[in-house]
Amino acid sequence: MQDIVLDMGGKLFAEHAEAAFHAHPKDTTEGAASWMPGLWAQVGELGLPLALLSEEHGGFDLPAATAMGLVRLAAAHAVPLPLGETMIANWLLAHAGLPLAEGPATLALGPELDGDRLNGPAARVAYGRHAATVVLLAGDRLVRTDAGTVTEASHNVAGEPRDTLVFAGEVTSAPAPVNKQNFRLLGALLRAQGMAGALEAALSMTVDHANSREQFGRPLGKFQAIQQSLAVMATNVAAAGAAAVMATDLLSDALAGTGAFATAAMAAKIRTGEAAGIGASIAHQTHGAIGFSQEYRLHPLTRRLWAWRDEWGREAEWCETLGTEVCARGPDGFWPFLTSTGSAA
Repeated sequence: MQDIVLDMGGKLFAEHAEAAFHAHPKDTTEGAASWMPGLWAQVGELGLPLALLSEEHGGFDLPAATAMGLVRLAAAHAVPLPLGETMIANWLLAHAGLPLAEGPATLALGPELDGDRLNGPAARVAYGRHAATVVLLAGDRLVRTDAGTVTEASHNVAGEPRDTLVFAGEVTSAPAPVNKQNFRLLGALLRAQGMAGALEAALSMTVDHANSREQFGRPLGKFQAIQQSLAVMATNVAAAGAAAVMATDLLSDALAGTGAFATAAMAAKIRTGEAAGIGASIAHQTHGAIGFSQEYRLHPLTRRLWAWRDEWGREAEWCETLGTEVCARGPDGFWPFLTSTGSAA
């Protein structure tokens, strides 16, 4: 089943890769990427937004790392859809006992509830203008509501919608299954998985270019300096992917709140963010001018890497948080903390 779902998703995204590329603005001053309703309909028909759920809730009962592999595949093909946000939204709704999302969904940190009413804005909401359902954390309550009013339609440097939504009215809520830090880290994990996928695709393109582009009578990949750069990039891509998988394997701990998920998710966001900076730089250095061309497929990948590093917490923020936790354990607690993978974290 795991292989079937990943193969199904990979083929779907590959079939729409050309359309996804052309959905992106050539210049982000032109606005955000175009919505792809036909592709989203197929994503829904295949049940991919429910991939994190058990069979009882209509999902595939897959390991979290396999289900979140769909997010990585979508990122590798630069698909401009909120698949990851919808998957996490449904996962949270299922654990909170709330109805699942209808159509595309997104995540946001919202204002405090006033009884059953939610009044106020949520900023930089991914795909807010296209979301049929918004899942917000308001204090210690998980809120499920229809899309709010878009008061500012904006986008990140990759052309992905990042909108300000304003809510005013009664909403459905339940006790939140995660705390605020873990809610933010769920978003950080999405970006870590996305960066891992985009890095893998960028590495593949860079290696292909180095092996096919000739300079001074031989392929670029035959030059020792290029080989060294590609080795550095490949090492960072592998480390980023491993960090993202490790955090995803501990997804269920986000509900228990023992700290294992938080530690791994912070480390994943830090490591993938670092790899994004190194990988994007090497990819463009190897490609030269063609890598910056608006007609070339590298720039939707590297633009996402630059944008996703800053979303749901930058490396500096999570480094400070994680470093504070490490220092609080003292010298005797550092090694057990570093080597633990479960409840000891």
